[in-house]
Amino acid sequence: MNIGIIGLGKMGYAMGHNMKDKGHDVVVYNRSHERIHDMVNLGFKGAFNLEGFVALLDKPRTVWLMIPAGDEVTKTVQGLSPLLDMDDTIIDAGNSNYKDSINHYKYLKAKGINFLDVGTSGGVKGARYGACFMVGGEDRIVERYRSVFDNLSVDYGWDHMGEAGAGHYVKMIHNGIEYGMMQAMGEGFEILKSSEYDFDFEKISKVWNNGSIIESHLMELMHRAFKEQPDLDNVSGIVDSSGEGKWTVEEALRLDVSAPVISSSLFARFKSKDDVKFSEKVVATLRHQFGGHKIHKK
Repeated sequence: MNIGIIGLGKMGYAMGHNMKDKGHDVVVYNRSHERIHDMVNLGFKGAFNLEGFVALLDKPRTVWLMIPAGDEVTKTVQGLSPLLDMDDTIIDAGNSNYKDSINHYKYLKAKGINFLDVGTSGGVKGARYGACFMVGGEDRIVERYRSVFDNLSVDYGWDHMGEAGAGHYVKMIHNGIEYGMMQAMGEGFEILKSSEYDFDFEKISKVWNNGSIIESHLMELMHRAFKEQPDLDNVSGIVDSSGEGKWTVEEALRLDVSAPVISSSLFARFKSKDDVKFSEKVVATLRHQFGGHKIHKK
C-alpha cells in the first residue's frame, strides 16, 4: 500500500522503515527537512511541504501521523484537510488525548475524510520490527487497513477497540498502568540499594527476568540498562511525564474509580523534579530504554 507518514522522530523514523520493509510504498514528510533528506537517500519518497506530500500519494490516500500530541496534531489535521479528497484517511498513531481524537474524527467526517485513532506501543524497537496497536474508528475503515495493521504489528498485537477515540482511550490507560509498573520496579530497586547488602542489580534483574512472576519486557530493559551502567551514576533521576498518566488519573476521578497506584506513580514523577531518589533513576532509565525518552544527566 502507498502510505504517507508525517513525523520522523524516533518513532516515526522507525515506523517508516518497518513499513518499507513490509513492502509498502512510503512517502515521508517532516518539519525538519534534514530527516527527509536522510530517508530519501535510503530509498523513500519525500516531500518538503504538505502540498507536495499529498501529491505523491495514491487515491484513496492514506496519511499516517507520528507527531507529538496536542496542538501540533490539530494543526496538521487542519492543514491536510483542504488538500485531501473524500474517502482519504488520516491515521493518528501518536499519543493524542482521546477527546482530541473524537474532535478530529467529527471534523474530518463532516468533510468526508476518514479518521482512525491508533494507540501505538512497543517503543522504538516495536515501531521498527513489530508494534502493538490499539485501533479506534469506524468498522469499515478499520477493515480497509486490517492487512496493514497485521504486517506492522507483532502476532496478535493489534485489535479494534471501538468507535472514534477508543484506540487512544485504551492507550491512555495502558500508559497509566505502565507508570505504576515502572514506579514499583523503581521503588523495589531503591529498597535493595538502601539495604546493608552490596547487591549486583544486573544479576538481580537477570534472574527476575527469567522465570519469575515479575518477568516482563520492562524487566528485560532494566537488565539491559544495568549491564550498561550498573549504578546509574550518570542519570539524574528526573522523570518526565508525557501526559497520559495525568489523563488516566483525571479519567479515574471523572468515573469515581479508585486508582491509587497510578495516581501515586504520577505524583512520584512530579516529586522527581526536586527530590531525586534511586527509584526515579530506574524509571527514567526504563523510559529511555523502551522509548528513547530523554535522560537528564547530572
